[in-house]
Amino acid sequence: MTAKALRQPAPLRILSNTFLAFWCLIAAFPIFWITVMSFKSPVDAFDSNPLNVIFGPATRADGSGWSVVDIVLGLAVVYFTARLSARHLPRLVERYSPKGWTVLGWIVAALLVGVGFVVVFFGALPVVTGVLNPLLGPLGRDVIGATTEHYQTVWVDRGFSNNFKNSLIVTAGVVTVSLTVGTLAGYGLARSGSTLAFWILIIALIFRSLPHSVLVAGYLPVFINSAEWLSPILGENAPTLYGKPAAVIAVLVAINQPFTIWMLRSFFSNIPADLDEAARVDGCSHFKAFRLVIMPVMWPGVITTGLFSFLLAYNDFLVTSLLLDASNQTMVPAIAGMFNRETTTTDQVVAVAAAVSITAPLFLLVMVFQRQIVSGLTAGAVKG
Repeated sequence: MTAKALRQPAPLRILSNTFLAFWCLIAAFPIFWITVMSFKSPVDAFDSNPLNVIFGPATRADGSGWSVVDIVLGLAVVYFTARLSARHLPRLVERYSPKGWTVLGWIVAALLVGVGFVVVFFGALPVVTGVLNPLLGPLGRDVIGATTEHYQTVWVDRGFSNNFKNSLIVTAGVVTVSLTVGTLAGYGLARSGSTLAFWILIIALIFRSLPHSVLVAGYLPVFINSAEWLSPILGENAPTLYGKPAAVIAVLVAINQPFTIWMLRSFFSNIPADLDEAARVDGCSHFKAFRLVIMPVMWPGVITTGLFSFLLAYNDFLVTSLLLDASNQTMVPAIAGMFNRETTTTDQVVAVAAAVSITAPLFLLVMVFQRQIVSGLTAGAVKG
């Protein structure tokens, strides 16, 4: 078909673009609104006039605000961070990562971008604007009321950084175990034409459809009695897994593993078996062919599957709230607890700031890995 034949009629294009723009507005509005609220004083944050929520007159009257210089420089930092992540970072990772260590290179690059953004935006930028604002007259005067005190309260005073650390431990464990088992199982099932492989996939699908509470209840006696069961091996050092991140990692891996196997199997099925045979002819073992020939082709699919595994662990509420004690709580149940127990408007804005904070790592991951995610989804969607 020619491009002209595939071109949509003008009314259909207008209708579809209008619907898409409306959907994007509806989807993005809650994130935008709570982000604005998190930088305001309680009086402005819960004002019935939306313009007061946006411009924050009460916050500005308290001496906290952003000037035109603050806004321009802040947007510039965000823009250049996004541009670096989208255009230059993939090329830098491919150039400087040691051979066979591309994944580690991506992890280091993502951490460097995140830490660099925090240092520049929250450390260097206030110092620069503090020097420039008095020198630039009207451009240096506050035009929008804004304060970061709520973020300082939640991260420093409330110990939300400990919840963030626990979330990283849980998500890193889930992603590592799920991808390690999933790549090996998915590759084996994709290259196997036996009936047993088919039934393994069906059982995995049934297992994935079970309610999460069933798995939690099934594992609960194991975690509670783990010290007693492990004492013949570890003696007095035998741990009680209940309340610890290891228990959550085990349950979330059990929940996520069938999905990981199914998704990675579909990616491996789209890779021609001729690559395996050619590697075997050149003297590679099965595992060496898998590691050196198949996996480099599979990285977009692995990253896409890893992102879904990350989201499952990062956003989980039921399993983490049931199996973790207060000292090991992750961010999602900690935020839910803030909203449930806070009564004053100040505490509610602090809880909103915590809810906004949890989205930052997700935006960072999408910006850094957007090309791999798109290519991975495309590869998994087309057979052959």
